[in-house]
Amino acid sequence: MPTHPLLAGLTSRARAHAHTRTPTCPCGAATLADRPDATVVRHADTVAKAHAPDTDPAALVPRLTTATRLPDVFLPPLTPTPTVLDTRLVTFWPYGAPVDPQDPDAAPWEAAGSLLARLHRTPAPTPLPPMRGPVKAARAVARLREAGARPEAGPVLDAWTRLPAWARGEAPMPDDTTVCHGDLHLGQLVRHPAPDGPWRLIDVDDLGVGVPAWDLARPAAWYACGLLPPEEWTRFLTAYRQAGGSAVPVDGDPWPALDVPARALTVQTAARALTKALAGGRELDEVEWALVDACARMGPVPDPSAPDSAQ
Repeated sequence: MPTHPLLAGLTSRARAHAHTRTPTCPCGAATLADRPDATVVRHADTVAKAHAPDTDPAALVPRLTTATRLPDVFLPPLTPTPTVLDTRLVTFWPYGAPVDPQDPDAAPWEAAGSLLARLHRTPAPTPLPPMRGPVKAARAVARLREAGARPEAGPVLDAWTRLPAWARGEAPMPDDTTVCHGDLHLGQLVRHPAPDGPWRLIDVDDLGVGVPAWDLARPAAWYACGLLPPEEWTRFLTAYRQAGGSAVPVDGDPWPALDVPARALTVQTAARALTKALAGGRELDEVEWALVDACARMGPVPDPSAPDSAQ
Protein backbone atom coordinates (compact mmCIF):
# COMPACT_ATOMS: atom_id res chain seq x y z
CA MET A 1 0.00 0.00 0.00
CA PRO A 2 1.18 3.57 -0.64
CA THR A 3 3.02 5.02 2.36
CA HIS A 4 3.34 8.71 1.44
CA PRO A 5 1.62 11.25 -0.83
CA LEU A 6 4.11 11.03 -3.70
CA LEU A 7 3.85 7.26 -3.86
CA ALA A 8 0.07 7.40 -3.66
CA GLY A 9 -0.13 10.03 -6.41
CA LEU A 10 2.32 8.20 -8.64
CA THR A 11 0.40 4.94 -8.22
CA SER A 12 -2.78 6.74 -9.26
CA ARG A 13 -1.07 8.24 -12.32
CA ALA A 14 0.32 4.84 -13.35
CA ARG A 15 -3.12 3.25 -13.04
CA ALA A 16 -4.77 5.97 -15.12
CA HIS A 17 -2.10 5.76 -17.81
CA ALA A 18 -2.28 1.96 -17.90
CA HIS A 19 -6.03 2.04 -18.39
CA THR A 20 -5.70 4.32 -21.42
CA ARG A 21 -3.39 1.73 -23.01
CA THR A 22 -5.21 -1.42 -21.93
CA PRO A 23 -8.95 -1.02 -21.22
CA THR A 24 -9.05 -4.64 -20.01
CA CYS A 25 -6.22 -3.98 -17.57
CA PRO A 26 -5.76 -6.82 -15.02
CA CYS A 27 -4.89 -4.13 -12.45
CA GLY A 28 -1.74 -5.73 -11.15
CA ALA A 29 0.27 -3.06 -9.30
CA ALA A 30 3.63 -2.91 -7.51
CA THR A 31 6.16 -0.45 -6.13
CA LEU A 32 9.45 -1.12 -7.92
CA ALA A 33 11.57 1.49 -6.11
CA ASP A 34 11.04 4.15 -3.48
CA ARG A 35 14.24 6.10 -2.84
CA PRO A 36 15.01 9.78 -2.33
CA ASP A 37 16.31 10.01 -5.91
CA ALA A 38 13.53 8.02 -7.61
CA THR A 39 10.14 6.48 -6.95
CA VAL A 40 8.98 3.91 -9.51
CA VAL A 41 5.64 2.09 -9.60
CA ARG A 42 4.12 -0.39 -12.01
CA HIS A 43 0.49 -0.87 -12.94
CA ALA A 44 -0.05 -3.77 -15.33
CA ASP A 45 2.21 -3.05 -18.33
CA THR A 46 2.83 0.63 -17.47
CA VAL A 47 5.66 1.99 -15.30
CA ALA A 48 5.63 5.50 -13.83
CA LYS A 49 8.81 7.09 -12.51
CA ALA A 50 9.13 10.19 -10.33
CA HIS A 51 12.61 11.53 -10.98
CA ALA A 52 14.96 13.08 -8.41
CA PRO A 53 13.75 16.40 -6.96
CA ASP A 54 16.63 18.33 -8.57
CA THR A 55 16.06 16.95 -12.06
CA ASP A 56 16.38 19.67 -14.69
CA PRO A 57 13.57 19.43 -17.28
CA ALA A 58 15.81 21.10 -19.88
CA ALA A 59 18.21 18.17 -19.51
CA LEU A 60 15.63 15.40 -19.10
CA VAL A 61 13.69 16.20 -22.28
CA PRO A 62 16.61 15.62 -24.71
CA ARG A 63 17.45 12.43 -22.81
CA LEU A 64 13.89 11.22 -23.36
CA THR A 65 14.12 12.25 -27.01
CA THR A 66 17.29 10.19 -27.40
CA ALA A 67 15.62 7.09 -25.90
CA THR A 68 12.65 7.61 -28.22
CA ARG A 69 14.86 7.86 -31.31
CA LEU A 70 17.11 4.91 -30.42
CA PRO A 71 14.60 2.11 -29.85
CA ASP A 72 17.16 -0.54 -30.76
CA VAL A 73 19.22 0.52 -27.72
CA PHE A 74 16.81 2.04 -25.18
CA LEU A 75 13.37 1.15 -23.96
CA PRO A 76 11.44 4.13 -25.43
CA PRO A 77 9.23 6.17 -23.09
CA LEU A 78 5.48 6.10 -23.60
CA THR A 79 5.38 9.90 -23.72
CA PRO A 80 8.17 12.15 -25.08
CA THR A 81 7.92 14.77 -22.32
CA PRO A 82 7.57 14.54 -18.54
CA THR A 83 4.59 15.60 -16.47
CA VAL A 84 4.72 17.10 -12.98
CA LEU A 85 3.46 15.59 -9.72
CA ASP A 86 4.07 17.40 -6.42
CA THR A 87 7.01 19.31 -7.98
CA ARG A 88 8.58 16.06 -9.23
CA LEU A 89 9.02 15.29 -12.93
CA VAL A 90 7.24 12.07 -13.90
CA THR A 91 7.75 9.88 -16.97
CA PHE A 92 5.87 6.81 -18.22
CA TRP A 93 7.39 3.65 -19.68
CA PRO A 94 6.32 0.21 -20.89
CA TYR A 95 7.14 -2.56 -18.45
CA GLY A 96 10.20 -4.64 -19.21
CA ALA A 97 11.32 -7.83 -17.44
CA PRO A 98 14.49 -7.17 -15.41
CA VAL A 99 17.58 -9.33 -14.98
CA ASP A 100 16.92 -12.15 -12.52
CA PRO A 101 19.21 -11.55 -9.52
CA GLN A 102 18.72 -15.18 -8.45
CA ASP A 103 20.25 -16.50 -11.68
CA PRO A 104 23.70 -14.92 -12.06
CA ASP A 105 24.72 -17.45 -14.72
CA ALA A 106 22.04 -16.00 -17.01
CA ALA A 107 23.30 -12.41 -16.62
CA PRO A 108 23.10 -10.80 -20.08
CA TRP A 109 26.73 -9.64 -20.31
CA GLU A 110 26.82 -10.10 -24.08
CA ALA A 111 23.67 -8.02 -24.54
CA ALA A 112 25.04 -5.31 -22.25
CA GLY A 113 28.29 -5.11 -24.21
CA SER A 114 26.57 -5.09 -27.58
CA LEU A 115 24.03 -2.43 -26.58
CA LEU A 116 26.75 -0.16 -25.21
CA ALA A 117 28.82 -0.55 -28.36
CA ARG A 118 25.79 0.36 -30.48
CA LEU A 119 25.12 3.39 -28.32
CA HIS A 120 28.73 4.58 -28.45
CA ARG A 121 28.80 4.26 -32.26
CA THR A 122 25.59 6.25 -32.76
CA PRO A 123 25.67 10.04 -33.17
CA ALA A 124 23.46 11.91 -30.73
CA PRO A 125 20.02 12.30 -32.35
CA THR A 126 19.56 15.58 -30.47
CA PRO A 127 21.96 17.84 -28.54
CA LEU A 128 22.65 16.30 -25.14
CA PRO A 129 24.07 17.58 -21.86
CA PRO A 130 27.24 16.01 -20.43
CA MET A 131 26.99 12.47 -19.12
CA ARG A 132 26.47 12.67 -15.34
CA GLY A 133 28.78 9.87 -14.18
CA PRO A 134 31.60 12.04 -12.78
CA VAL A 135 29.13 14.39 -11.09
CA LYS A 136 27.42 11.46 -9.36
CA ALA A 137 30.77 10.11 -8.20
CA ALA A 138 31.62 13.53 -6.75
CA ARG A 139 28.30 13.61 -4.89
CA ALA A 140 28.99 10.21 -3.34
CA VAL A 141 32.37 11.43 -2.10
CA ALA A 142 30.84 14.66 -0.77
CA ARG A 143 28.24 12.66 1.19
CA LEU A 144 31.00 10.53 2.68
CA ARG A 145 32.83 13.64 3.85
CA GLU A 146 29.61 14.98 5.37
CA ALA A 147 28.84 11.69 7.12
CA GLY A 148 31.62 12.04 9.67
CA ALA A 149 35.06 10.65 10.41
CA ARG A 150 35.78 6.96 9.99
CA PRO A 151 39.27 5.45 9.52
CA GLU A 152 38.22 3.41 6.48
CA ALA A 153 37.34 6.63 4.63
CA GLY A 154 41.00 7.68 4.42
CA PRO A 155 42.03 5.39 1.52
CA VAL A 156 38.82 6.19 -0.35
CA LEU A 157 39.31 9.95 -0.13
CA ASP A 158 43.01 9.65 -0.96
CA ALA A 159 42.21 7.64 -4.09
CA TRP A 160 39.67 10.29 -5.09
CA THR A 161 42.20 13.13 -4.91
CA ARG A 162 44.55 11.27 -7.28
CA LEU A 163 42.00 11.21 -10.10
CA PRO A 164 42.16 13.80 -12.90
CA ALA A 165 39.80 16.74 -12.55
CA TRP A 166 37.44 15.57 -15.29
CA ALA A 167 36.79 12.26 -13.48
CA ARG A 168 35.90 14.21 -10.33
CA GLY A 169 33.37 16.37 -12.17
CA GLU A 170 35.60 19.44 -11.80
CA ALA A 171 36.53 19.94 -15.46
CA PRO A 172 35.04 19.13 -18.88
CA MET A 173 35.44 15.55 -20.04
CA PRO A 174 38.01 14.93 -22.78
CA ASP A 175 35.23 13.55 -25.04
CA ASP A 176 32.17 15.74 -25.64
CA THR A 177 30.61 13.91 -28.59
CA THR A 178 30.17 10.20 -27.71
CA VAL A 179 26.74 9.29 -26.36
CA CYS A 180 27.05 7.44 -23.03
CA HIS A 181 24.54 5.81 -20.70
CA GLY A 182 26.32 7.18 -17.63
CA ASP A 183 25.29 4.56 -15.05
CA LEU A 184 25.60 1.11 -16.59
CA HIS A 185 24.95 -1.97 -14.46
CA LEU A 186 22.83 -5.08 -14.97
CA GLY A 187 19.86 -3.43 -13.25
CA GLN A 188 19.70 -1.09 -16.24
CA LEU A 189 18.64 -3.83 -18.66
CA VAL A 190 15.15 -5.19 -19.25
CA ARG A 191 13.50 -7.46 -21.78
CA HIS A 192 10.72 -5.86 -23.80
CA PRO A 193 8.20 -7.11 -24.57
CA ALA A 194 8.35 -9.03 -21.31
CA PRO A 195 9.22 -11.70 -20.52
CA ASP A 196 11.49 -12.76 -23.39
CA GLY A 197 11.81 -9.85 -25.82
CA PRO A 198 15.17 -8.34 -26.76
CA TRP A 199 17.26 -6.65 -24.07
CA ARG A 200 17.11 -2.86 -23.91
CA LEU A 201 18.74 -0.22 -21.69
CA ILE A 202 16.65 1.79 -19.25
CA ASP A 203 17.17 4.86 -17.00
CA VAL A 204 18.13 7.97 -18.97
CA ASP A 205 18.79 10.22 -15.98
CA ASP A 206 22.57 10.17 -16.48
CA LEU A 207 22.57 9.89 -20.27
CA GLY A 208 24.75 12.37 -22.12
CA VAL A 209 27.94 12.91 -24.04
CA GLY A 210 31.28 12.03 -22.52
CA VAL A 211 34.00 9.41 -22.11
CA PRO A 212 32.55 6.06 -23.26
CA ALA A 213 34.91 4.05 -21.04
CA TRP A 214 32.80 5.25 -18.10
CA ASP A 215 30.04 2.89 -19.23
CA LEU A 216 32.43 -0.07 -18.97
CA ALA A 217 33.92 1.10 -15.68
CA ARG A 218 31.61 -0.54 -13.16
CA PRO A 219 32.10 -4.13 -14.40
CA ALA A 220 35.79 -3.31 -14.93
CA ALA A 221 36.07 -2.10 -11.34
CA TRP A 222 34.31 -5.17 -9.96
CA TYR A 223 36.58 -7.40 -12.01
CA ALA A 224 39.68 -5.56 -10.75
CA CYS A 225 38.43 -5.88 -7.15
CA GLY A 226 37.88 -9.63 -7.54
CA LEU A 227 34.10 -9.27 -7.27
CA LEU A 228 33.27 -10.17 -10.89
CA PRO A 229 34.52 -13.53 -12.22
CA PRO A 230 37.06 -13.23 -15.07
CA GLU A 231 34.85 -15.22 -17.43
CA GLU A 232 31.95 -12.79 -17.00
CA TRP A 233 34.20 -9.79 -17.56
CA THR A 234 35.57 -11.47 -20.69
CA ARG A 235 32.07 -12.12 -22.02
CA PHE A 236 31.15 -8.46 -21.57
CA LEU A 237 34.36 -7.02 -23.00
CA THR A 238 34.42 -9.43 -25.95
CA ALA A 239 30.83 -8.62 -26.90
CA TYR A 240 31.57 -4.91 -26.70
CA ARG A 241 34.62 -5.22 -28.94
CA GLN A 242 32.94 -7.50 -31.45
CA ALA A 243 30.09 -4.98 -31.78
CA GLY A 244 32.55 -2.19 -32.63
CA GLY A 245 32.55 -0.25 -29.36
CA SER A 246 34.82 2.79 -29.36
CA ALA A 247 35.79 2.96 -25.65
CA VAL A 248 38.70 0.49 -25.88
CA PRO A 249 41.00 -0.78 -28.66
CA VAL A 250 39.68 -3.67 -30.74
CA ASP A 251 42.33 -5.94 -29.23
CA GLY A 252 45.19 -5.83 -26.78
CA ASP A 253 45.17 -4.34 -23.29
CA PRO A 254 41.97 -2.34 -22.61
CA TRP A 255 43.16 -1.05 -19.25
CA PRO A 256 44.84 2.22 -20.30
CA ALA A 257 41.39 3.41 -21.44
CA LEU A 258 39.54 1.92 -18.47
CA ASP A 259 41.91 2.77 -15.62
CA VAL A 260 40.68 6.22 -14.62
CA PRO A 261 36.92 5.50 -14.95
CA ALA A 262 37.32 2.18 -13.11
CA ARG A 263 39.15 3.92 -10.28
CA ALA A 264 36.41 6.55 -10.09
CA LEU A 265 33.64 3.93 -9.95
CA THR A 266 35.52 1.99 -7.27
CA VAL A 267 35.81 5.14 -5.17
CA GLN A 268 32.16 6.04 -5.75
CA THR A 269 30.93 2.58 -4.75
CA ALA A 270 33.20 2.47 -1.70
CA ALA A 271 32.05 5.95 -0.64
CA ARG A 272 28.40 4.94 -0.88
CA ALA A 273 29.07 1.76 1.10
CA LEU A 274 30.85 3.66 3.87
CA THR A 275 28.14 6.31 4.05
CA LYS A 276 25.44 3.64 4.41
CA ALA A 277 27.48 1.79 7.03
CA LEU A 278 27.92 4.99 9.03
CA ALA A 279 24.22 5.77 8.82
CA GLY A 280 23.35 2.25 9.93
CA GLY A 281 25.94 2.11 12.70
CA ARG A 282 27.36 -1.14 11.33
CA GLU A 283 30.65 -2.58 10.20
CA LEU A 284 31.53 -3.09 6.54
CA ASP A 285 30.75 -6.44 4.97
CA GLU A 286 33.18 -8.50 2.87
CA VAL A 287 32.29 -6.88 -0.44
CA GLU A 288 32.53 -3.38 1.02
CA TRP A 289 35.91 -4.12 2.53
CA ALA A 290 37.12 -5.33 -0.88
CA LEU A 291 36.21 -1.95 -2.36
CA VAL A 292 38.00 -0.02 0.40
CA ASP A 293 41.07 -2.28 0.04
CA ALA A 294 41.09 -1.62 -3.71
CA CYS A 295 41.16 2.12 -3.01
CA ALA A 296 44.05 1.62 -0.58
CA ARG A 297 46.06 -0.14 -3.30
CA MET A 298 45.61 2.64 -5.84
CA GLY A 299 48.79 4.55 -6.56
CA PRO A 300 49.10 7.68 -8.70
CA VAL A 301 47.30 7.60 -12.03
CA PRO A 302 49.87 6.68 -14.71
CA ASP A 303 50.93 9.43 -17.09
CA PRO A 304 49.44 8.40 -20.46
CA SER A 305 52.39 10.03 -22.26
CA ALA A 306 54.93 7.87 -20.43
CA PRO A 307 56.41 4.98 -22.49
CA ASP A 308 55.48 2.38 -19.88
CA SER A 309 52.10 3.82 -18.87
CA ALA A 310 50.21 0.84 -20.24
CA GLN A 311 52.21 -1.63 -18.20
